[in-house]
Amino acid sequence: MKQILIVFTALLLSTTSYAQFEISVSGGYAIGSAGMKIGEKQTTGGTENTYGSYGEGFNTQLRGTYFFNERFGADLSLGYLHGSDQTVSEVRLPGYDVDAIARARAYGASASLVYRFNDNVYGRIGALVKLGGKTEAVVHQKVNFSQAEADAFGVPLGSYSETNYVEDFHGQFPLGFVAAIGYRHDLSTSFSVFVEAEYYGISLKRKDSEITEFNTNVVLPDGTVAVKGLYSLDNLPAGINKTTTYVDELPSGNTDSSKKLAVKVPYSSFGVNFGIIYKFKRSNSESK
Repeated sequence: MKQILIVFTALLLSTTSYAQFEISVSGGYAIGSAGMKIGEKQTTGGTENTYGSYGEGFNTQLRGTYFFNERFGADLSLGYLHGSDQTVSEVRLPGYDVDAIARARAYGASASLVYRFNDNVYGRIGALVKLGGKTEAVVHQKVNFSQAEADAFGVPLGSYSETNYVEDFHGQFPLGFVAAIGYRHDLSTSFSVFVEAEYYGISLKRKDSEITEFNTNVVLPDGTVAVKGLYSLDNLPAGINKTTTYVDELPSGNTDSSKKLAVKVPYSSFGVNFGIIYKFKRSNSESK
């Protein structure tokens, strides 16, 4: 027992004597990896799937790293993802057009173990969680009136309804995987720059959604708005719900359109980050 205490004390002292803390700021761009189906394109010629990941886009990270010795450390990172537009629905049919895209606006965090292969090359691996944010869907829909509909509104044939709305989707608490390998170059005893390749493996199960903007206008063939705000957020058309809840099970013959079966959406990505590191002075006053 005495020998174990001596060894433990020696390890603790050696770790404390080396201990070094760093902070870094980085930015980068990621592309979707292992993209899943997220939508469809439809024309008179047929229907085509669209694939992608909501993890694609620009990101920025703030990271703190604590090294226990010359090789091993641990870090905690906070980040923001400004996702790229992903096609959810694109319809081009006679008298009916739809353009619907969705994009991530997400905050996340990761905790990783870090290993230095040498003074320049390092790797890290850990867990990733989404802290907040949303997947924002932006939809534009144009529907030409039939003769009966045009007569009902007192407008000429060729008029149409034009609808624009925004729906925010929120997900359940997810847990994912992060791994990276990077190269760092010292500029001084305090500052370094780095570049790294980073992989995120994570999917998000939908929990609920809310329509935050909605407007429908009646438009004449020449583009003049004949009726402004036919429908709005406070006056939604029949069959459109302001909020929707996603569940794992629905009863047979369900007629509640405000509940839908939950789906998982992909956030996995592979990206490159560039950043700068500030190194605090080591407790043993060594420098590298």
